[in-house]
Amino acid sequence: MAEQKSRRELASRPVFFERNRVARVYRGGKLFHGFFGDPPEDGLQPEEWVASTVRALNREPRSETEGLSRVAGTDLLFSRLVADFPRETLGGRSELGILVKLLDSAIRLPAQAHPTKEFARAHFDSPHGKTEMWLVLGTRPGACLYYGLKQGVGREELRRASRASEQDREALPRLLNRVPARKGDVYLIPAGVAHAIGAGCLILEVQEPTDFTIQPEAWCGDYRLGPYEMTLGLEEEAALDCFDYTHLVGKRALAAGRKRPRVRMRSGGLRVEALIDDTDTLDFAVNRFRLSRAQAVLERAPAVHVVTDGAGAIRLGGYERALRRGDYFFLPAAARGASLATEGRLEVVECLPPEADAAPPAAGPAAG
Repeated sequence: MAEQKSRRELASRPVFFERNRVARVYRGGKLFHGFFGDPPEDGLQPEEWVASTVRALNREPRSETEGLSRVAGTDLLFSRLVADFPRETLGGRSELGILVKLLDSAIRLPAQAHPTKEFARAHFDSPHGKTEMWLVLGTRPGACLYYGLKQGVGREELRRASRASEQDREALPRLLNRVPARKGDVYLIPAGVAHAIGAGCLILEVQEPTDFTIQPEAWCGDYRLGPYEMTLGLEEEAALDCFDYTHLVGKRALAAGRKRPRVRMRSGGLRVEALIDDTDTLDFAVNRFRLSRAQAVLERAPAVHVVTDGAGAIRLGGYERALRRGDYFFLPAAARGASLATEGRLEVVECLPPEADAAPPAAGPAAG
């Protein structure tokens, strides 16, 4: 009974987490040194999954819970806390509805696209596809991004490049628009849009809560991708159906995908910017709080927050916890009205689920 009460209290205030570096087949993570204070080296755990209720779809997972976050100082899965206390954590929603990641790529990742909701329902029995956004937090020299197919590239060109990629490792990226990556860049990547993260990008990524990726390239660096890793078990024709060949292509793709922060509120030392809102997508919203000797009330919850610069504190009634760059936390519905404060400078990115709730997936990488 005491433990149940303790967990209910835990579910009613800002929730912090154990670190959650997730294995991938590409190398990276060196830029986590300046963000989290990790050793300045690349390895095969180049992603940090934040407040995650989603399992990673790895061919050889290290454990059944890979990708799922654990509450700080406990062995409690965050997904279990949410399942046990849905009213306190989600305020009546059936699921959190987003996945937040930080990733650092030492190499170019495979050219890929993610399924729309319709494609995911048909092929993966999931109500979620994988629209995502990127906020570039840091770069290495020569960092770049690939966004959208070049004008005139169609299904047949993509098919030929996929088959040629066994011998020609640049066959697929040559079909995409290559752009330099700079700190502060914001991109929206709707489901279906061809893209790839280039070498040297530290990115905060917000997305629909799945790990679905169609990447019809033979290689990821020196790692030979298997058939499942390339197409998630789909036949070639179905996998190629995942790509958008008509709408977000060429210069139109870049113009639509690149987003400019929009100031929502400015008062004294507080500035609130919308990075992604409902004019961009209905799948999530992303705001940025910039404080200079100021306070800010967090009026929306549930939400995931990532401290991207500076230092300060999060307060709720008699509760207070210090914050610094690299910290992240979940703000449950019961903690709506908590405040950020700093005597210096503090920058926090707020990641919000969609307004419309969706039922949890019947299969696939669902909350566990």
